[in-house]
Amino acid sequence: MPTPQLPDAEALCTALAEAMRPHVEAARTALVGIHTGGVWVAERLHAALGLAIPTGSVDVSFHRDDYHQRGLHAGSKSSQIPFDVEGAHIIIVDDVLYTGRTIRAAMNELFDYGRPGRIDLAVLSDRGGRELPVAPTWCPHRTTLPAAQMLALERSDDGRLSFRLMEK
Repeated sequence: MPTPQLPDAEALCTALAEAMRPHVEAARTALVGIHTGGVWVAERLHAALGLAIPTGSVDVSFHRDDYHQRGLHAGSKSSQIPFDVEGAHIIIVDDVLYTGRTIRAAMNELFDYGRPGRIDLAVLSDRGGRELPVAPTWCPHRTTLPAAQMLALERSDDGRLSFRLMEK
């Protein structure tokens, strides 16, 4: 399989914000980024959309169904949800959607804080390969990669986002 051309992460952030804009209420919509790449994207979206509610972040390590295999990632951080989850419209934000297991774990983590009224999903790229019935509400890029590869979001010292193709 030929190496796919890597998407422009900065352009995808802009496209994602524009796709979401008609569907969010600045005073009532909350973003929750999944550590680490999802947090970076959520911060960008929060600024671009002018949202009033502070951005939250979740570390899904303890809710993953493969925790016994993966353990904690280096640099794991505790979840920070600086708003009332009960009845809220929450958009989970991640960089790349693959099997759906991370999103399921993020929803489980959110429910530890209360019962949201609605949950949507925004991702920069969907690489296919779903193992759970999870689909993004907003996604500006789709690609197919072999199981041995992953699309990783990176942030440079100046804050620019870019993708890198990595072997597992």
